[in-house]
Amino acid sequence: MLVHICCSVDSHYFLQKLAQEYPDEKLIGFFYDPNIHPLSEYTLRLLDVKRSCEMLGIELIEGAYDTDNWLKSATGLEDEPEKGKRCSVCFDDRFMASAMKAKELGEDNFTSTLLVSPKKSISKLKESGDMLAKQYNLTFITPDYRSNGGTQEQNIVAKKDKLYRQDYCGCIYGLLKQRAYQNRVADELFSPISQQILPDSIEEKIALYEERYALEKSKQNYTIEKERFLNYRLKRAYISQKNEVIPSHFLPYSTLKKEYTRGKVQWRDEQGYLDRDGVVFITLAYYNQITRTNYTDIKALIYNPPNLKDELEIRAKIAKNPYNLSSIIITEKTLNGKIEIYAQSEIYEDIREIIKIVN
Repeated sequence: MLVHICCSVDSHYFLQKLAQEYPDEKLIGFFYDPNIHPLSEYTLRLLDVKRSCEMLGIELIEGAYDTDNWLKSATGLEDEPEKGKRCSVCFDDRFMASAMKAKELGEDNFTSTLLVSPKKSISKLKESGDMLAKQYNLTFITPDYRSNGGTQEQNIVAKKDKLYRQDYCGCIYGLLKQRAYQNRVADELFSPISQQILPDSIEEKIALYEERYALEKSKQNYTIEKERFLNYRLKRAYISQKNEVIPSHFLPYSTLKKEYTRGKVQWRDEQGYLDRDGVVFITLAYYNQITRTNYTDIKALIYNPPNLKDELEIRAKIAKNPYNLSSIIITEKTLNGKIEIYAQSEIYEDIREIIKIVN
C-alpha cells in the first residue's frame, strides 16, 4: 500500500495504526508536498519523516518538490480559509501524484496521513481520494484514527518520540493568514543574504534536528527542552546622506523608536553617536580591531558576517548593557554632516527548542 505522507507527527502514528490494521500489506511512504513553503521548512519536515520511517522500518520515496506548479494551481484561491477550496485543490494535486506513483509501483491501494490531521476534513479527503482512485483503478483507504481518543494518543506518541511539531499547515497562504491572526511575525520567511542562522529560524531547527539524529546514532541520551527568549528580525535598514545610500551593516537587535531618524554624528575616535535616538556608529577598522577580523569593505561584511552568537558578543562589548536596543551601525569611515537612518525591525517574545545532553 502506498501511503502519502504529509509530516512526521501525522505519519508516525498513522503508519503504526495502519500496520496493525493491515498486517499483510507492505507499506511504502511517499513524501510529496510541493505546497510546503519555504524550501527550508520542506527540508526540515522531510528530515523528520526520514527519521520516523527509519524508526518504523518503512521504505520512503520522496516526490518532486514542484512548488511552481502548485502555486499556479492555487492562483485565485490565495484568500481561501483553512479547509476551503484551496485545500481541496491541494488534496487533488497530492493525491493525483500519489495515485500515479501507486500505479507505477504496481500497488492496488493508497492512502494519506492527512486523514489523521485534526485540521483536515475527512469527507473532503475521501472525496478527492475516491475520485482519483476510480480514475487510476485503485482503492483509496480511509481509516479513521482520530476517533476514540486517537488524536490524544497521536500527541502522546509524537512527544515520546521527540518529533518535530510544525505549527502551520504548510503553504505560504495558510502561514500568512495564521501569523496575521496571531499578530506574530512570519519569521519562517526571513532568509538573510548573509546566510546567517537566525534565532528560532527554520535553519536553526534543521541544525537542532540533525544534531538529534547524530546523538541517536551514537546512542547518546538527550532531551529537547523549550526556552522563552526575546527574538529579533531586521526587515529592512539603510543609512543615507544627501539622498545617497551609504554602505552599512546593522548589528543584531538594532532598533529605532519610529523606524526613521536623522541627525549629526558626533565622533570620538572611531565610535560615533547620533544626537538623538541613541544610535551608535563604529568604523569598519574599529570593528576589525575588536573582532580580530580583516574585512576590506562593508559588502564583504554583509555577505559573510560572523555568526549570530559572535555578533551578539560584539554588541555586548560596545553597548555594555544586556537590555540595550540601540542601533549599532558599522560604516567604512567616519561620517560628517547630517545622516538619515531607516530601520524596520521586530522585537518579540518567542519560544525555541534546545538540546540538552543527559549523562
